[in-house]
Amino acid sequence: MPHSFTTRVISLTTGARETVTDLTRVCETFLAETATGRDGLLNLFVPHATAGLAVLETGAGSDTDLLATLHHLLPADDRWQHRHGTPGHGRDHVLPAFLPPHATLPIVAGRLALGTWQSVCLVDTNVDNPERQVRLSFLG
Repeated sequence: MPHSFTTRVISLTTGARETVTDLTRVCETFLAETATGRDGLLNLFVPHATAGLAVLETGAGSDTDLLATLHHLLPADDRWQHRHGTPGHGRDHVLPAFLPPHATLPIVAGRLALGTWQSVCLVDTNVDNPERQVRLSFLG
């Protein structure tokens, strides 16, 4: 069976605060339209220097815990050499070293093969740029 490749860019607004945005339903909708029951890989890519992707449980406090952990590891203060924008913005440029701007997930029979409590999320700590894009690519 030949391989197929489909890609789509979605745009979203994360707002003026740090966010963990669940993209699981967006991914499921994309796969329903493109994967049509096939196995393959879903790749997500965020073309921004200040956002990343994470696979984690949401809705039970883990998303809030993640943001608190990032504040502990990457404080929003004046220690950063990168100093434009909101005070502490330099930490936003370090974030993708901890939460990469890409993720590749298995697709089985056209569906995300995530664990029971796993979701795929955009993590955005940059309050200066609330407009974001995520590229979804399915390779069947």
